[in-house]
Amino acid sequence: MFLQSGLANPNTNVSIILPEVIVAVAGIVVMLYDTFFPKQRAVTGIISIVGLVLSAIVLLMMWSDGASAATAWGGMIANDNLRLSFSLVFLLVTAMTVLISVVWTEREDVPIGEYHSLLMFATVGMLFMASGNDLVILFLGLETSSLATYVMAGLRRTDLRSNESAMKYFILGSFASAFLLYGMALIYGATGTTNISEIAARVADPNFPALLLVGGAMLIIGFGFKVATVPFHVWTPDVYEGAPTPVTAFMASGPKTAAFAAFVRVFVLGFPLVAGASVSGYLHESWINALTIMAMLTMTVGNIAAIVQNNVKRMLAYSSIAHAGYALVGFVGAGMATTVEKRDAAIASVAFYMLTYAITNLGAFAIVNLLAQRNDRRTEFEDYNGIGFKTPVLAFSLSLFMLSLLGLPLTAGFMGKVLVFRPALEAGNLMLTLLVIVAVVNTAISAYYYLRLIVVMFFRERTDEWIAPRIPAALAVVLVITVLGVFYFGILSDNVIEKFSRSPAAAAIRAER
Repeated sequence: MFLQSGLANPNTNVSIILPEVIVAVAGIVVMLYDTFFPKQRAVTGIISIVGLVLSAIVLLMMWSDGASAATAWGGMIANDNLRLSFSLVFLLVTAMTVLISVVWTEREDVPIGEYHSLLMFATVGMLFMASGNDLVILFLGLETSSLATYVMAGLRRTDLRSNESAMKYFILGSFASAFLLYGMALIYGATGTTNISEIAARVADPNFPALLLVGGAMLIIGFGFKVATVPFHVWTPDVYEGAPTPVTAFMASGPKTAAFAAFVRVFVLGFPLVAGASVSGYLHESWINALTIMAMLTMTVGNIAAIVQNNVKRMLAYSSIAHAGYALVGFVGAGMATTVEKRDAAIASVAFYMLTYAITNLGAFAIVNLLAQRNDRRTEFEDYNGIGFKTPVLAFSLSLFMLSLLGLPLTAGFMGKVLVFRPALEAGNLMLTLLVIVAVVNTAISAYYYLRLIVVMFFRERTDEWIAPRIPAALAVVLVITVLGVFYFGILSDNVIEKFSRSPAAAAIRAER
């Protein structure tokens, strides 16, 4: 058993996990530096950015243009395009969060070294969620990311809303983790392994079919909490509103994307449809149907609830719920793909969608953070009355981000939606076609609250004297990157999506042909 498990020769190739190691070391260095030099606040941010950039460089060097998929550490770590594409999104999100946080850390005098080290450790967890080819690695990565994020949500210790946010996030997050862990235990009991590749080979003839089905259901519940799908979304608005705005931006873009990466790896790659196998066929049909219904509910509830919000952060929280539903459309399309190429293209569309959402969302939250003032006092819609021509750079940038979230053509959000909707349409399944129709209708519904913010900024008058805030250099960098990203991914997305979908598995098949 020991020899068969692969642990006797685990292929402990450290270079495979070098991106994670670099970020972890950066987090430790930040923590130690802050201990010995607590007054040099800017340096910890610089160390964090350097660590993230070095990790990204290593990831780009590791990107394969047709090499066979590699695994290491006893098959527990995968080095495929799913890992590489999602990991680059995580590093970008964290780097942007560090820049966005400059305004907040100076304004509210938070423990900046602690904050940056927590960001680094959360990123390490997210990276392992994308690279994990084993349920144990996925869970360790998830908890590493979650624990750091719980603390960041309550980092503003004197703010009761922040404390409430951290408590709700911790309690409900722990509840979701319990479901997830118990589901993993049942999957192990049914298949005799926690390795996702081996699970995929054994689902056709599991030891205990009932355990497999119940375990799959519990995994959907656990992951549903993490990505905030209906009906497991109730924590999202309160947590997003109460947490400091930079942390909210990070939670909405980073951990959610990481949860999607793990979700895709477990269900699309771990629970495939095996021809002629009744158990795997029933499991596959069950999770496809469940996620299709959840996607419909998530989009609808998120958009309708966002309409009635008067707080911009809560509106963006419900918007993030709706966007989780849109991403699920591509997820389901990947699960219904009939070839490896189509499956990998669908997975790439989900990664690309999360990239475009992260870029747009971070830009929007960067502006909200700048305008919010201390303790996020000014985040109501009425606080944005008439600012359009008083601070045109911020107003026009925020308008662009709203239009991208809506999915206006020539923006990143439009291309993201086109790409995640396409695999579901190509599946030729009536239920998935209905899912795309529901998604298009919900996109039209979302126009109300996205355009509402634009109307408030440009067509409402202020009743008080308002002075436009100065745009710090760090925030200017964020705005330049996000605005250019919205246009680049909306107009020149072909190269990115082709790179994301060029998986080693598909390349190997093409080479054989």
